[in-house]
Amino acid sequence: MTHSTDRIEREISIAAPVERVWAVLTEPEHVGNWFGQGAPTPIDLRPGGLMHLDHGPYGRFTTTIVRVEPPHRFAYRWASAYPGEVAVEGNSTLVEFALTPEDGGTRLRVVESGFDALDIPEERTGASYESHAEGWSGQAENIRQYAERLAA
Repeated sequence: MTHSTDRIEREISIAAPVERVWAVLTEPEHVGNWFGQGAPTPIDLRPGGLMHLDHGPYGRFTTTIVRVEPPHRFAYRWASAYPGEVAVEGNSTLVEFALTPEDGGTRLRVVESGFDALDIPEERTGASYESHAEGWSGQAENIRQYAERLAA
């Protein structure tokens, strides 16, 4: 099997219902906790709407929401190599979340794709496939821990 540098896939089981994990991924007060700097994340939750992610030292990112199918599918474009620019096709990757009920909890699948088509500036090493592959492992765990704490 050849190793792809275009697509990152992560799956994790979360001991929380699908509706709670959906809220964690899409509600301003929750996104700001697992991804951002703790402050609520402005989100216009509709296809074509914008979500503003504050990724601390890596920058602030205006993502464009592509898909909203509560409580199972959520996707947005993220221009991680271009902080401050609105994410559009051509400057961004596509981040997709799929939530499936599993044994009283949720199976969360995260896919980020489109790295091969991106022209990433040399100084933006945090936007690389390698950086995001490592990053999504940590973020999936952050989502799991945060969603499970909300359940307590």
